[in-house]
Amino acid sequence: MVFGRKRPIHWVMQAAVVCLLGVVSARVSAQQPPPPQAPITTDTLFKNIQVLKGIPVDTFFDVMGMFASSMGEDCTFCHVKAAALDRTRFAELTPRIARARQMIAMMNTLNKSFFKGETRVTCYTCHRGSTSPLNSPILAVQYGVPFDDPNVINLPGAVDGSPDMILDKYLQAIGGTANLAKLASFTAKGTYSGFDTGHKEVPVDIYGKAPNQRTWVIHMPEGESWRVFDGKQGWWSGMDAPTPLETLTSGNLDRYRIEAAVAFPATLKQAFQSWKVGRTAIDDVPVQVLQGINPGLLPVNFYFDTKTGLLVRWVRWNETPVGPVPTEINFEDYRDVAGVKMPFSWTASQTYMQMTIKLNAIQPNVNVDAAVFRQPAPAKGPGNGGRG
Repeated sequence: MVFGRKRPIHWVMQAAVVCLLGVVSARVSAQQPPPPQAPITTDTLFKNIQVLKGIPVDTFFDVMGMFASSMGEDCTFCHVKAAALDRTRFAELTPRIARARQMIAMMNTLNKSFFKGETRVTCYTCHRGSTSPLNSPILAVQYGVPFDDPNVINLPGAVDGSPDMILDKYLQAIGGTANLAKLASFTAKGTYSGFDTGHKEVPVDIYGKAPNQRTWVIHMPEGESWRVFDGKQGWWSGMDAPTPLETLTSGNLDRYRIEAAVAFPATLKQAFQSWKVGRTAIDDVPVQVLQGINPGLLPVNFYFDTKTGLLVRWVRWNETPVGPVPTEINFEDYRDVAGVKMPFSWTASQTYMQMTIKLNAIQPNVNVDAAVFRQPAPAKGPGNGGRG
């Protein structure tokens, strides 16, 4: 993955994630589920937090991703280079960290003074993948082929149309409502690869239970990584999690909810209070866009192939103190599973990491132990205490 037009940054992002998070193993207890854990905030976990105090850790990592994407660089552009191998050194003040704090203050002033406090100006507004904002027009851009990004919060060319017709076509394309109603559960096996594995494929097990429970168990070389949604709450525990047990919040929790809804799409219509319709293209292939809207959250875009009706992508945004940060999930390789077409491959891209899952088997309507949907135990291992 390349941020902006800079050098690839897989290695340093991977090293930074590993150093920040430690090496652990997490397991679910088959006994009574533990009491829900409140989200951990930045000022209770990290040292030397001055501006981004009091925000959940999962949101903080989206903020760091916004910086990386906007600057077209990796973590060590602002932090000391040694932090890539020693997480305690992320707390060391550098001139660029001091400058970033000033830039956040400038951004907040602009939004407060000219946009009624709405986050209209962000890091990406000026930087767009470059460490230095431009102050002169680029003629090659002005007279070149325009880049039309389909992943936009404000739908370009929003059109009149029926969300029900688009969703009905999708449900029919994947097997019809009768077959979908019969899908009560599933287990799946395959491989996971991403920054946190050095792009090496490792085994993954996925569990689902209708209408809205879903769990991944990624078998990392150093231990298991759990991503759990019990229908209401979501957690992330493992060597790749920011804390021994991360309780997800806001848009990151909503991502788990949407993933569960897509896994059992019979109730997707009811997942949002209102819908908007648009049209665009992904890699020159026409798609219809449905934008789902719920109060208190940023919208979610669903992209359906105009010809087949299949869902090929969805994008959600998480609101952060420095602006909306996207997650994009693309689906491929639909196969028939007990009369229902399910994607056997998908790629998730975030500003701070990218991962791919490739399944080789899905078993429908099997008994799934309820324990796999409970809050996982906090990960334990060397170096998984306080962070820099």
